[in-house]
Amino acid sequence: MQTALEPAIAEIVDGFIAAGRPKASELSWQARREGYLASASLGGEREQVGAIEEWHEPHYAVRLYRPAQAAPSHPALIYFHGGCFISGEFETHDRQLRMLCNRANALVFAVHTRLAPEHVYPAAHDDAMAATLSIMDRLAEWGGHSGRLMLAGDSAGGHLALVTALRLKAMQAPQPAALCLLYPMLDAGGASDSYRTYGEDYLITADMLLSGYHAYLGALPIDHPEASPLHHPDLADLPPTHILTAEYDPLRDEGEALYRALLAAGVEASCQRQLGVIHGFFQLAGISPAARQSINQVAAWLRRL
Repeated sequence: MQTALEPAIAEIVDGFIAAGRPKASELSWQARREGYLASASLGGEREQVGAIEEWHEPHYAVRLYRPAQAAPSHPALIYFHGGCFISGEFETHDRQLRMLCNRANALVFAVHTRLAPEHVYPAAHDDAMAATLSIMDRLAEWGGHSGRLMLAGDSAGGHLALVTALRLKAMQAPQPAALCLLYPMLDAGGASDSYRTYGEDYLITADMLLSGYHAYLGALPIDHPEASPLHHPDLADLPPTHILTAEYDPLRDEGEALYRALLAAGVEASCQRQLGVIHGFFQLAGISPAARQSINQVAAWLRRL
């Protein structure tokens, strides 16, 4: 048993190791998507919210969670799901977004972008940008306020949230009030020490992450700033940014390296490493105390906008 991990997560990790550490890159894309969806039940109770709306544009879709409690103005969250650019959908992230909606009394916009390998770069990046601009333009219609808007995402979604903010800055468009990046994918080269230390045993492996990058980036060089935004040449003037990392995660070091790079660029930033958990823990509120605590923490940040 992996005794430094939370007990329920340790059981999952032990089962993965006992199964021979199956390689994600040897599975079909459909199998990877179905496996991710099957794990959604670990996210805990499917809470009731005030209302849910969903709409589909030509290249992306949006699901809006409305809180039940009325307010003169609600904070708003635009959330990009993880899945290594090749998987993830509304249902993989439904439970934690309902929790955020309720705990923050916030409008929560879940954005589903096109997936690789069917759609390669810049499809997901362009979808994230188009969805963000559309939501920002109409935010007041839903009772939101542009001054209380956070962009967030986990893993590949954290990557998309960061790049979207960088694109908004480049076009001199209004920025969100804050960014929240949950163990974001930031370095397509996988060069950090945590990739080597935690890249084989902890369920979300280096093979899984890098094969997702490979499928999505296509011919784009891995050092391109939108492939590896950790090395973006101009991080200055981003909004206040909160980063959450996980102790046993191949992506841990690059998330923390981004925190240091943001500080060096003069950006207001904070970073918290959650002990005893693995990549993807934010979606494990049904079994992980750390996940429940982190959801409450993100909701508190959102309420304070």
